[in-house]
Amino acid sequence: MRKLALSDDILMQIEKPARYIGGEVNSVMKEKEKVDIRFAMCFPDLYEIGMSHLGIQILYDMFNRREDTWCERVYSPWTDLDKVLREKNIPLFALESQDPVRDFDFLGITIQFEMCYTNILQILDLSRIPLHSSDRTEKDPFVIGGGPCTCNPEPLADFFDIFYIGEGETVYDELLDAYKTWKSSGKSRKAFLETAAQIEGLYVPAFYDPEYNTDGTLRSFVPNNINAPATVKKQVVMDVTDASYPMNPVVPFIKATQDRVVLEIQRGCIRGCRFCQAGMIYRPTRERNVDKLKEYARTMLKNTGHEEISLSSLSSSDYSDLKELVTFLIDEFRGKGINISLPSLRIDAFSLDVMSKVQDIRKSSLTFAPEAGSQRMRNVINKGLTEEDILDGAGQAFEGGWTKVKLYFMLGLPTETEEDMREIARLSDRVARRYYEIPKEQRNGKCQITASSSFFVPKPFTPFQWAPMCTAEEYMRRAGIVKEEFHSQLNRKSLKYNWHDAQVTVLEGVMARGDRKTGKVVEEAYRLGCLFDSWTESFHNDLWMQAFENTGIDPDFYNLRERGEDELFPWDFIDTGVTRKFLRREWENAMKESVTPNCRQQCSGCGAARFGGGVCYEGKN
Repeated sequence: MRKLALSDDILMQIEKPARYIGGEVNSVMKEKEKVDIRFAMCFPDLYEIGMSHLGIQILYDMFNRREDTWCERVYSPWTDLDKVLREKNIPLFALESQDPVRDFDFLGITIQFEMCYTNILQILDLSRIPLHSSDRTEKDPFVIGGGPCTCNPEPLADFFDIFYIGEGETVYDELLDAYKTWKSSGKSRKAFLETAAQIEGLYVPAFYDPEYNTDGTLRSFVPNNINAPATVKKQVVMDVTDASYPMNPVVPFIKATQDRVVLEIQRGCIRGCRFCQAGMIYRPTRERNVDKLKEYARTMLKNTGHEEISLSSLSSSDYSDLKELVTFLIDEFRGKGINISLPSLRIDAFSLDVMSKVQDIRKSSLTFAPEAGSQRMRNVINKGLTEEDILDGAGQAFEGGWTKVKLYFMLGLPTETEEDMREIARLSDRVARRYYEIPKEQRNGKCQITASSSFFVPKPFTPFQWAPMCTAEEYMRRAGIVKEEFHSQLNRKSLKYNWHDAQVTVLEGVMARGDRKTGKVVEEAYRLGCLFDSWTESFHNDLWMQAFENTGIDPDFYNLRERGEDELFPWDFIDTGVTRKFLRREWENAMKESVTPNCRQQCSGCGAARFGGGVCYEGKN
């Protein structure tokens, strides 16, 4: 009988104890004496958030298919349990075995969002693993990071032994095999890291030295160990159809953020929006075979008991066999109580027809993401969407019976003028006007148009990586201009406007383009009590500002200046396939308000063709 790490008394006094007990349907149990490698896979946020993440489910399944490896899961304990663990001196534990994380060979942490960085330190601290990789001994697990934020791992460089750059299905087996050999060799911890550094896609930060100019910019970034390559190449799975996929995903005990079967239909995006990091780093676009997806859908629903299936992709409408797949799902599961979720669709006639079959129109809302109010700004960001497209889509939706529409915008984009800001409100009003063009007797009451603004954050490996940000005060001033314009619209009673937290945006900007020095701020913020920074109720901007002051690091240096064309960036040692030359050309195209065709219309020579497949080679023999 498995013994829980927490007593009944503790479980009774904390919120949602099911977060911490494991034993869910499809969780994997093994005899620890019969495996050579124990891998703790961590999502540094709440259980409900982490259980919704497909990437961890894929790696969990892939690792546990190995007879010599047992992969278990660990999530950030909420503040109530965090307090108890510290007071009662209980080490953080993995869900399956309930064993302390420090007893494992590896602690793998997926890094999805900059505002989870203090949670990573919480995981290490509660696990009793030294925060700094330089302080770890042969008794400590190797701490390895993966996920989209490893595009710029430098703010976290001091805390990780290894970063895995790119998609996880390619070289993890090679790493685990190397670990088994090292484990039986009696060699030093450094010797294993030297072996790891020679595996393509693995970055060992201790083997690199940054040097800085007097103005604070990076002067050089070179290896200090002969085993470390000057350039680390992103890992890409070219055959996504036959890549490992979890047919028996773990089913949470409590409602997760996305409590459903997830079908990843493709990776990458053909669109080329200039602010979008995912659209650049996941190139080239690769599609999964539609027949395989049909098989996955049947199997996963049967193995989980879930009542919803969601299609996962950056832009689902661009999947070639979308019509065939959606028609199959509707026909196959009709009358079986299965909901079908279709995010990331362009609102066109086909999408509306499909959604009318799978949604309750009276309750559901449709989402458009124009990103900018004016056509000029949409050209700057290469959105590839005209106002006619937006109004036509909205009109078809209204005529189809929908009355609720959500519009997503971004404030603070490069070259933005006050006129561009005001156009957000005016476009929203024009969408509402389109509704009221329908004869009154054919309408379903009033329409509700909800517009939301996030604030622009320049990300590495995008054409906007050279761009300056705004201060929090300036972002809020711009939101105020938009709000004021909403009040002056004809259909203001049908319009609602929301905006994000500008203070969080500023921190996200520092971490997104930060260098190794910014790790000191993360550590100091954690020491001061920052945790769950992406959660409004636990975000403390004053403590973060104190951390900047205590460490002598100026956030404005990272956010408010436009980078020079030839400035060396902290992430330039990573080769994502997309070239810096292409990104710079796209930055210049943005300044000229010039639109670049999507990848299916015309190849723009971004560099991703070097991977030898995907959309770059469609139609070629």
